[in-house]
Amino acid sequence: MDVSKHEPGMFNWADLGTADFAGSRQFYTEFLGLEAHDMPIPGDVNFCMLRKRGRNVFSIYSMPDEMKQMTGGQPVWQSYFTVVNAEDTSAAIKELGGTVAQEPVDVMDAGRLLVAQDPTGAAFSVWQPGAHIGAEVFGEPGALAWCELYTRDTAAAGQFYTSLFGWSVEQTQSGDGGEYNLFSLGGKPAAGMMAIREEWGQMPPNWSIYLAVADLDASLAQLQNLGGQQISPAMAVDGVGRFAFICDSQGAYSTIIEPAPHDE
Repeated sequence: MDVSKHEPGMFNWADLGTADFAGSRQFYTEFLGLEAHDMPIPGDVNFCMLRKRGRNVFSIYSMPDEMKQMTGGQPVWQSYFTVVNAEDTSAAIKELGGTVAQEPVDVMDAGRLLVAQDPTGAAFSVWQPGAHIGAEVFGEPGALAWCELYTRDTAAAGQFYTSLFGWSVEQTQSGDGGEYNLFSLGGKPAAGMMAIREEWGQMPPNWSIYLAVADLDASLAQLQNLGGQQISPAMAVDGVGRFAFICDSQGAYSTIIEPAPHDE
């Protein structure tokens, strides 16, 4: 679906910081059938916009040395949410117990960027759009489809995000029968949230993305051929679709989903 605007409070973008820019660029262009548009940015950083039909989908950049040290070279996805005013959002994050890691900064004429952590330790970004609205294609094969928070304190996280973005939250069921929290904004699904389970090990709190694919089984087979790995069995949620947790050829974790068909 082509998108021309993201409402304030909604998930609008994701980018991938990677220690192997060329490897990640090749993986996603082949895996998702996207076009890579390399763009010059200040500093010693490689950056490319992944596009479909010439429209922005998400981006990849090479991690600076200090970021590599912080992550141990582990690639990192970052989720972005649209806001009206980045300065007001920065103040609200602090008042609600979050931490601002990067105060609002202009990204040329594209928009204003703020990087933060919620009170449970999950990093996220907010985006005050300028020339760049975020994803211009959403929910179709090759594009972003959803984002989900994994945290050890769903109550604290729920209180934070409902206050920050005006979301409501309701408990439902995950694909494997566990507890799932669905955030909504104005009656529209906005994001999901799950408690980190013991069997997941020492996973830090994080926001994770879903990427839509046309055929889950075919994509899982292709994933192996491209050096990625399937992390979970395929699961299904009625009316949502079939999905599986994966990591790419560089070790970046995400979820791929074959969305359920919807009547037009």
